[in-house]
Amino acid sequence: MDNEQKGSGSSRVLSIDALRGFDMFWIIGGGTLLESLVQVWNLPVTRTIKQQLEHVEWGGFHFEDLIFPLFVFVVGAVLPFSLSGRIERGQSLARVHLHVIKRTAALILLGLIVNGLLQFDWAHMRWPGVLQRIGLCYFFAALLVIHTKWRTQAIIVAAVLLLYWAVTMLVPAPGCAAGDLTMKGCLSSYIDQQLIPGELYYGSGDNEGVISTLPAICTALLGALAGHWLRSNRSGSHKAAGLALAGVASLIAGLIWAQFFPIIKILWTSSYVLFAGGWSLLLLALFYWIIDVRGYRRWAYFFVVIGMNAITIYFLQRFVEFDRIAEFFLGGIVKHVGLIAPLLVPFGALMIRWLLLHFLYQHRVFLKV
Repeated sequence: MDNEQKGSGSSRVLSIDALRGFDMFWIIGGGTLLESLVQVWNLPVTRTIKQQLEHVEWGGFHFEDLIFPLFVFVVGAVLPFSLSGRIERGQSLARVHLHVIKRTAALILLGLIVNGLLQFDWAHMRWPGVLQRIGLCYFFAALLVIHTKWRTQAIIVAAVLLLYWAVTMLVPAPGCAAGDLTMKGCLSSYIDQQLIPGELYYGSGDNEGVISTLPAICTALLGALAGHWLRSNRSGSHKAAGLALAGVASLIAGLIWAQFFPIIKILWTSSYVLFAGGWSLLLLALFYWIIDVRGYRRWAYFFVVIGMNAITIYFLQRFVEFDRIAEFFLGGIVKHVGLIAPLLVPFGALMIRWLLLHFLYQHRVFLKV
C-alpha cells in the first residue's frame, strides 16, 4: 500500500515504511537465509533461529507468527495519515470511499490471482488468502477511521475481541463440545466448512477463515490507534514512549488472556491479537524513536526500499523464480565456496529481489494497491 503519511506537519513518518520493509524482509528471503545458518553451523542458537522462523502447528507463538499480523498492523497505522489527510485536504467523502473500495478490490483480486483464479478450476481453488484478508482488514478499518474517532475505534476493538472470545468458547460446533479449540472441533472450522467454497487451507478450516477475520480487523485497528497517536502534536520522544508502554501493556494482557483463550494464530484468537499487537507496538516504537526521533535514517534505506513496494514483491515472487535465477548466476561459485555454500543461493535470491525493488524505487515506480 502506498504511504501518504505526513506526520504532524509535512514530514514523512519514514519509520512506518521501514517497519513494513523489515516485515517483508522475512517473507522475501530473509527468513530462508537465516534458516540456512543451521546447515553451516549446527548449534543451539542456529537451531533456535530456525525454529523461530517456522510457524507453530496450532497453539503457541514463534517469531514467524508475528509476520502477518505486523503487516496488518502497519496497514492500519497508515490510515490516520492517508485517509484523514485526504479529508483535510478537501477531498469529498464520496471520493475517499471510492479510493478505499478500489484498493480493497485490487488487493482481493490480486489475492485470488495468486491462489489460481486464472486457472478457472474454481471448485478446487482456495478462495481465502493473505491478500484477501489484508484487503478486508483495510476496508473495514478504513471505514471506521473515516467515520469514527479513536475512542470509538478502541471500544470496537475491545468489544469485538470480547465477543469473539465468548462466541468461540461458548457456542459449540455441531457434534463438538463448547470451547473445543482443536482444528476439527472449533467453531471457526465448522463455519469455514459451511461458507467457504473450494479447498480449505488445513482441511477442516482455513487460516484466513470467516469469523477469524473479525479479530484480524482489530489488529488493523490497533495499528490505526498507533497512527492516531503518532499523528498527534506530542513530542517525538513522548510518542515513542507511549507506543512502548502500550506495547508492554498489550503483551501482558495477551499473556494473561492466553490462560483462558490460548494464543492460536490460525484462529487469530483475542489473546493472539493482543500479544502480536504488543510486539508490533514495541517494534514501531523502536523504529520511530531511532529513525524519526533520533534521525538515524541511513541504515533504514535497505528496508524502506522493500517497504515501498511490499505488495509488488509479494505478488511477483509467486511466479518469478528468484531462487532459480540466483542458482543460474551463482551455481558455479557455490561449488567452490565450501562451508558457506548453503547460504549463497538464499542470499543471492534475496539480493536479486532487493535490487529489483531498488530499481523500481529509484525510478519512483510503486504498485499503489
